[in-house]
Amino acid sequence: MKILVLSSYIGPRNTVRPEAELFIAISKLGHEVTIMTQAEASYAKTCEQAGIKIIDNYPSKKICLRTIKLVHNELISGDYDICYAFDSKTIPNAAFGSIGTRAKVVSYRGTTGGLYRHDPSAYLTHLHPKISAIVCNSNAVQEDVQRRVWSKDVRVERIYKGHKVEWYQTEAALRSEFNLEESDIVAICACNVRPSKGISVLLKALNTIQHDNFHMLLVGNGYEVHKDEIESSPMKEHIHLLGHRTDVPKLMKMADFQVQPSVSGEGLPRAVIEAMAGGTPSIVTTTGGGPELVENRISGYVVEAGNSEELRNAIGSMIKNFKAMGGSAKVRIDEHFNLKDSATQHIELFLRLLP
Repeated sequence: MKILVLSSYIGPRNTVRPEAELFIAISKLGHEVTIMTQAEASYAKTCEQAGIKIIDNYPSKKICLRTIKLVHNELISGDYDICYAFDSKTIPNAAFGSIGTRAKVVSYRGTTGGLYRHDPSAYLTHLHPKISAIVCNSNAVQEDVQRRVWSKDVRVERIYKGHKVEWYQTEAALRSEFNLEESDIVAICACNVRPSKGISVLLKALNTIQHDNFHMLLVGNGYEVHKDEIESSPMKEHIHLLGHRTDVPKLMKMADFQVQPSVSGEGLPRAVIEAMAGGTPSIVTTTGGGPELVENRISGYVVEAGNSEELRNAIGSMIKNFKAMGGSAKVRIDEHFNLKDSATQHIELFLRLLP
């Protein structure tokens, strides 16, 4: 098969790696892959070294005439089978660029919510009539998209992004940087704050944690809106605001467990995957794809979204059991969310789309 991919590989290496490595794996299985992305991106160079053709282009907007023309000409001249686009800018341009070509257009969806039949902009992306298949990164996203798609001819498939646990093996950050002792029990929550992230639920759950050497690290932007809640918390001396960090994998490795308290809008949370792959178990909620990652009471805990009491109880249990769950978390990623399976399932989907 000949596959044209449209995506952006500008960003932290661990963020773009699963997608880029997917196409390297597909290429190694004998398929011809071309990626249209920013040539200066570090992973574009990695893909090029693996024998993948790179076209230096990323659309400036959702309807970018330059990109539409470039995509159309590439699909025609290269006689591609598949055109696969990944975000709100590349999907519309791939769809319009494919008009008049034989290429089947596949889009990627990574989050629940935000896709509605009454929203005109949805018909530029996943509801565009040229879309033949939508790849969803979790069962939760697949179920959400299936309710929105009109045509029964559009395949809505769940394919997990693939990972290798060795990508996430790193040295732990030094606890001394945060005035923490090796004997302390440390939890981490890493996110950029918005209402869907459930930070108020987490802070409420922490209020009644009774453990003298338990500490909670809050990593990311936007926690300022919760300043009053933190200041009034009985646990305020044990809550550490770290702000934006570029060493999140090292912080995850340092922590004993992770808490992801989201109340809505999650796909398959990358922070949870990175933590589990590094041997750090997680507490997740029932929203989105978290329960697909974590086997409750085996590789972590799953609690009802928005339920601070359940979250408090899970934190209390994790304080006692995190050592036993770390190994199970790592095995879970290796066996069920690996790169080999993701590549194989993508190829199988693409072949089903072809006449």
